[in-house]
Order: sequence, then structure tokens, then C-alpha cells
Amino acid sequence: MATVLALAAAAGCSGDPGGEGTASATVPAGLASFYGQEPSWKDCGNGFECATVQVPLDYSKPSGEKVGISVIRLPAEDNSERIGSLLTNPGGPGGSGVNFIRQAARSFGHDLRRRFDIVGFDPRGVAASAPVKCNTGAQLDDFFATDASPDDEQEIQKLGAEGEEFAQNCDSKAEAKLPHVGTVNAARDMDVLRAALGDDKLSYYGASYGTYLGAFYAEQFPKNVRALVLDGAVDPTLSATDLLTEQAKGFETALRAFADDCVKTGCPFGDTPDAVIKTISSFLAKTDKEPLNNTKDDRKVTESLAVTGIARSLYVKEYWPILRQALTQAMENSDGTALLTLADEMVEREPDGSYSNQTDANMAINCVDKPAPPDLATYGKAAAEAEKAAPRFGPFVVWGGLPCVYWPAQTEQQPKPLAAKGADPILVIGTTRDPATPYKWSENLADQLSSGVLLTFDGDGHTAYLQGDPCITKAADDYLITAEPPKDGTTCP
Repeated sequence: MATVLALAAAAGCSGDPGGEGTASATVPAGLASFYGQEPSWKDCGNGFECATVQVPLDYSKPSGEKVGISVIRLPAEDNSERIGSLLTNPGGPGGSGVNFIRQAARSFGHDLRRRFDIVGFDPRGVAASAPVKCNTGAQLDDFFATDASPDDEQEIQKLGAEGEEFAQNCDSKAEAKLPHVGTVNAARDMDVLRAALGDDKLSYYGASYGTYLGAFYAEQFPKNVRALVLDGAVDPTLSATDLLTEQAKGFETALRAFADDCVKTGCPFGDTPDAVIKTISSFLAKTDKEPLNNTKDDRKVTESLAVTGIARSLYVKEYWPILRQALTQAMENSDGTALLTLADEMVEREPDGSYSNQTDANMAINCVDKPAPPDLATYGKAAAEAEKAAPRFGPFVVWGGLPCVYWPAQTEQQPKPLAAKGADPILVIGTTRDPATPYKWSENLADQLSSGVLLTFDGDGHTAYLQGDPCITKAADDYLITAEPPKDGTTCP
């Protein structure tokens, strides 16, 4: 079963620490010991410093069990002009913010690195912060390989069995954590981090799911917002299956952009974008019946794994030549090795067959953030509608969320707009052909936020800021430094 990871989040809410979303920088009742922490920073290599910040597992019981949030920072280059900390989140849900900063901190704009500590953290349930770990590598191999474009009732029941097993594994191995790993609690952790970092107000960069986390922070703590950049936004008003369907349509848009680019540069799959897409569709249909071989291990490259590999390549335009080579290898030689390598990268599978906890955390957070359809049959109808709207990606993306139907810790909270009334200006960046967070989501979030400002990147790939476009970099950096956003509706380049 293919599930699209590190892309977009689901919504949810369980409690409002600020009372009607009007929290100020005052310390919430019962949490003084958490807000008053002074992290013990230690050198952790290559100029980075690391620490752990304690938060309550259950904010309604602050004297109960605690969770250690793993934090990393690259200190500001010019301490004399330092503004504060720039907290970041790379998306997911389930992406490690610590790993993200190790890899990407020096890719942030020079002016930001000079004046801010660039800070990352692993949200609760993720990586080094009390991780949710449910499935073995072999179990995840089966989960990702399962046919997510079912042709009959037997294949639908197989999907249901895989989804139910995933949920049962998490229930048996992480039951106590599951009710507390949602976005609302992660946003509350961010306010503890803000205080522990010594900032009166929050400066933040969030990508993909990180936009949803940032918007929920602003909803709960609007008076604590200094400057938030939300890059590649998630629309909080969508239901769980509508969100996945719209995401699948985003991948269709990106696939067409890939096909158009392929034709312009001489394409082995067809002379027109429509012909290229038809060739890819035929290839996937054939792979559904006859999985590909690979030279890495004994796994068969099923249609689900092939789609996952294609999806990974659509995230970054620089991967398009790799996708061309992978598809050529697969079509001409029935060799799915390159596609499988891309799929493994997508789901953080190591060569030894082990996985990071990204998949488990992604499901755990999404499943408590939004209610799922009540049963397999209802879920199947949503997947069928998604296939009509997005023929190549719809079934795979939507069926990937099926474990939430069986999840042991679901919320009754319904999707809703996030207005963050009273917050200072919040900058939302949308990429016009973003595969994972469709551009209209950024338009929608900017409209919902009472102080939202939309900045558009006319381009390809998932999110905009770290793509290196100088117009986007300058606009975002200037805003984070001055707290003055660009004019609403500005387009780059």
C-alpha cells in the first residue's frame, strides 16, 4: 500500500490553553516549571548545539508523565545583532526537525543565519522525542507493497487487513502515547520551546505540514506570534479524505509538468504531454499485473511501490532526470531498482530493511488530528471518487490513510478554518505547481487567517523557500527580520 509521507497534515483540536484563542505571553496555569526551563546546550558537532526540553505528555495533567523534546540549533553568526531564535518544522507529520536542521540550516538566507539561531526540534512522537514505533521493517514492507489500486473485493479486503494490522500494532506498542501526539499538543510544545529559548514572541518557518502546525500555534497563541512563514500550506478546513484527494490531484498536476518538460527536452515516452502520461498509465497498469524485479533485494516492485517512487521524484524538479532514467529502466528492462530506490527514500527505509519512525508517527498524528470515515466500505467510496479525480495517484494516496479507520485513539474534532484572530501578519507562501500541497491550499489558508498575507512562487516542486529563488528568499528573510510582510498577492519570480 502506498502512503504519501512527509507531505501534509490533518487537522484537529483537543482543548484550548489560551481560552478562545487569546493566549498571551503569560505562563498558562500549572506550567511554570516547563516555561521556566533553561536548556542545557551541548556541542553536537559541525557547529550545532543540542538540548532536551521537557513537556507534559498530557497537558491536562502537567504533574504526570513528561516527554523530552529533542532540540538542535545553529547559533546566530553575529551575536551583537541577534534577534532571537527561528524555530522550524520541515513537515510530515513525522519528519525529524533535528535531522532537517543538520541538513538544511546553512541553506537558510545569510541574513537570517547572521541574526537568528536556526532551531529545529523533533515533535512529540517523532524521531528522538518519545517516538511512536509500531511496525517492524518486514511489516512496513508488506504495508507499502500492498496493492492500493484494488480491482475486486478480495483486494479491498486485503487493504483492510493491512490497515487494521497497522492500527493494532500501534495500539499494542504505543497505546499510552497515541491520544497525545496530535498537532494541538505539538503546538503547545512550541510555546514551551519559545519560552525556553528565551523569546517573548515566536519567529517560525514551517514547510508543508509545518504550516498546519504553525497555523495551529497562531490559533492557540495569537498574541505570541512575531513572524511566521508558512511555506506550502495545508488547508485546515478539509476532511481527512478530501485532503488526500486534493493532494493526489496535486501530484497529477506535477506529473503533467514533468511530462511537458520531458517533451520539450526530447522524451522517450511520447511526443506530447498527453502521450507521455498515457505511456506512464499503461506502464503502471502492466506493473499492477506483473511486478518488476530489482537488483537490491528480493522484493518485487509492485504498482504501489512504483507510484511511490514516481511521487518522490515529483517533489523536486532536480529529480526529474532521475525519474526519466528510472522509468526507462523499468519500461525497457522490467527493472524497478531505480524506482524502488526512490520509494525507499520517500519512506525512509534503510538498506538493511529497517525504517525510521516517520511512517508510524505520520499515521499516529494524522489519525488523531481528523476523524476518519467509519468503515472500510465508506472509505472505499472516497478512494473511488479520488480515482476519478486523480486516476494515477488518487487510489494510492487515499488508501494510504486507511489505518485511521481502525485507529484506537481518534478525535471527534471536525475540520475548521483557523483565523488566529489578533495575530500579527503571517506570511503564507504557495507554489503554483506544488505536488503535495496544492497552490489553492495556500490561497485558502491566507484567506482564513485574519492577518494572512499570500506570497506566490510561480514554479515547480514542493514548497518554495529552500529552492534558492532570490525573490522568495529576500521576501521571506526581510519579513522574518523586520516582521513587515511583502504586499499581499506578490508573485515571484
